Amino acid sequence: MKSWLTLMLLSLLLLLAACGDDTAEPPTETDGAEPQEEEVEEQEGEPQDGSGGEASGTSEVQLLTVEFLNADGDAAGTAELTEEDNGVMVTLNVEGLEAGMHGIHFHEQGMCEAPDFESAGGHFNPAGMSHGIDSENGPHAGDLPNIEVADDGTSTDELTAENVTLQVGEDHSLLKEGGTALVIHASEDDGQTDPSGDSGERVACGVVTAE
Repeated sequence: MKSWLTLMLLSLLLLLAACGDDTAEPPTETDGAEPQEEEVEEQEGEPQDGSGGEASGTSEVQLLTVEFLNADGDAAGTAELTEEDNGVMVTLNVEGLEAGMHGIHFHEQGMCEAPDFESAGGHFNPAGMSHGIDSENGPHAGDLPNIEVADDGTSTDELTAENVTLQVGEDHSLLKEGGTALVIHASEDDGQTDPSGDSGERVACGVVTAE
């Protein structure tokens, strides 16, 4: 009897041991998986400061056309302004003027109210110089050589304004806030007398603006 009980106990112990060996440990979350790295893509050529890629500061206009009015408020021709390495080229195509030599200047205000065009203000002079290409302390940035008007009242002269630019944002830009004006005077500029070379009344005016 005791042998039978001993055999039963041994069988029960062997059964329990076998069940324990069959229990598997649950897998961990990291078993069989590689860690995922977050990919960050950067767009080539785009700034990372939110500026949109456009540089602040200056921008340049290469070409614009100025339309002249005479003292009666009628059209008197045009001037084509072109940005060059040595300044701004002024190509005139004007009409209805008195034959002879005439002073011509850029003025500080972008307004041309006939008949006297005084709304254009004084000469464009951001550096505070004296008037005149021949002046020891000049010239104004807006001073230009005289133009010659033919007997038929027209002029197609070409001039270079060396002290101005069409580059917006520069101190000597003709396209400053409010613009400037190109004014033709009744008489010749003597090249040195302040404030306008004794060049007489303003007979034609055109607003210089990029708008």
